[in-house]
Amino acid sequence: MDMEARGHSEHPEALRLWLRMLTLTQLVEKQVRSQLREQFGTTLPRFDLMAQLERKPKGLKMNELSRRMMVTGGNVTGITDQLVTEGLVERIEVEGDRRAYRVRLTPQGRKQFGDMARQHEEWIVAAFDGLSPAEVEALHQLLGKVKQHFNDTPLETEPTP
Repeated sequence: MDMEARGHSEHPEALRLWLRMLTLTQLVEKQVRSQLREQFGTTLPRFDLMAQLERKPKGLKMNELSRRMMVTGGNVTGITDQLVTEGLVERIEVEGDRRAYRVRLTPQGRKQFGDMARQHEEWIVAAFDGLSPAEVEALHQLLGKVKQHFNDTPLETEPTP
């Protein structure tokens, strides 16, 4: 048994798998963060915000961006302010609601995001170079089964009496 499992667990294989997936996720994310910083002078949260906007050309309200990114409104506001200053996103008033506005990519932001997205895809593909295409597909299918299990039977949040 390797260091990824607890010695006294009743389910060491499930724990080992979870820890391996977590470790891999952290390794890939660390690499992506580093490459975004080195090659584009940007951060993963900025990339993520731009990715959300790229999917919605008409833009998104700030609360929708916050929900999609699973971060606080303050985090989204700070990132948005930076991107507006750099000319990569713009704020657009929402008709009928003076307090709300949408954020969308500018043409410059769309071009810059496209460059980053192409490179990001190459980094992710390279992360799985150690697997054959069939192994990538098999892993995708297996993880899909785990995801479906969560969707079908959510974990309990409170212990049962």
